[in-house]
Amino acid sequence: MRRLRYLQAMNEAYHQEMERDEEIFILGEDIRGNLRGETYGLLDRFGPNRVLDTPISEAAFVGFGTGAAMAGMRPIVQFQIATLIYLAFDQLVNNAAKMRLMMGGQVNIPVTYTVMATGARNGLAGQHADNPYPFFLHAGIKTICPSNAYDAKGLLISAIRENDPVGYFAPAGCLSQRGEVPEAPYAIPLGQGQIKREGTDVTVIAVGQMVGEALKVAESMSSEGISVQVWDPRTLLPLDKEGVCSAVAKTGRAVIYDDANRTCGFAAELSSLLVERVYDELVSPIKRVTRADVPIAFSAPLEQAALPSQVGLANAIRSICG
Repeated sequence: MRRLRYLQAMNEAYHQEMERDEEIFILGEDIRGNLRGETYGLLDRFGPNRVLDTPISEAAFVGFGTGAAMAGMRPIVQFQIATLIYLAFDQLVNNAAKMRLMMGGQVNIPVTYTVMATGARNGLAGQHADNPYPFFLHAGIKTICPSNAYDAKGLLISAIRENDPVGYFAPAGCLSQRGEVPEAPYAIPLGQGQIKREGTDVTVIAVGQMVGEALKVAESMSSEGISVQVWDPRTLLPLDKEGVCSAVAKTGRAVIYDDANRTCGFAAELSSLLVERVYDELVSPIKRVTRADVPIAFSAPLEQAALPSQVGLANAIRSICG
């Protein structure tokens, strides 16, 4: 099977879905300029009425997307930098997330928000290093974080076809990765996690770009006689609760590896869920390896000190495996 980069997989999903449904259009800043490659060829194929460059006002173009969705369109709203979603919180949280309920189900809000290059990587500094998906979870917006090219295409297609708002977070550390991707369209259902590596001693639950790092650590731990299972939620909301509980119950040990803040973060929610559901199956305390509750510094040593690391993950695994 052919191998595509993560961004190429997204690009193919855009093309195939826009070919399938003429009500789909994409808007945001520098969409026509093809900043990273995921929007390559869209303007030439679908024209300026369906590929829109907007003014630099996140609140304006997110609100525009909500109105278009209520009128029967299926917009894709792209954020080039993750932290720019903060500028549109009123439109995201008070309108897009709530309008269907407030109108008694009379309208759908089928908007996909593609949030590009999330997370910290190589000195991006404070305003370009956040992983803000917990905010979407708190707002009740369906949330996806694909970790590889195959999932990137299949989950993006599912997001575009959803009748509710969906936040699609594309991690900075995954965008250049390559993987096997079928040419034909395919949709990965929301709410289905996946075991990326089988193991018997400990389950690592990893999110986004942490999945690839967890797989490397799992491979290295095998030389120490520790069998590490890696589970990828893929969809954070809805969460595959049965899948994660089954994966942890199998080994009796869990380490959660997440590049989002520790306090009130996704790792904290998973820890609570596991204690509630599989407490009797646990043979050791749950460990969390997350970023610190601080802004990310431009300084490389300070950045690394605040972020979850493979060394930290390996130490956490050793600590609960004796």
